[in-house]
Amino acid sequence: MPTVAERVSVLETKVENIAEKIDDVKIDIKDVHDCLDRTGDSLHATLREMGEKAETAHGELAKKISELEKFKTKWMYLIMGGVAVLGFASGHAAALLKLIS
Repeated sequence: MPTVAERVSVLETKVENIAEKIDDVKIDIKDVHDCLDRTGDSLHATLREMGEKAETAHGELAKKISELEKFKTKWMYLIMGGVAVLGFASGHAAALLKLIS
């Protein structure tokens, strides 16, 4: 059976090994923390860039939609006016033929 001095010596060695492992774990945790900070900063920059691109694209699309609405409204009123004129002309065809002849 081992003596007390031998057992204490073994325990001291184990404690020293645990202390070294704790130091290694602390260094690893610091490295992970630094990596997370860099990743977070990179992610924020990427999201900011994507937001700016989306804002620009939405502005361009809004401008195109506005132009299409103006175009549609203009032609819709022209066609409705033409239909109204044709309807009036067809309804009063007899009077218009007398006027022309």
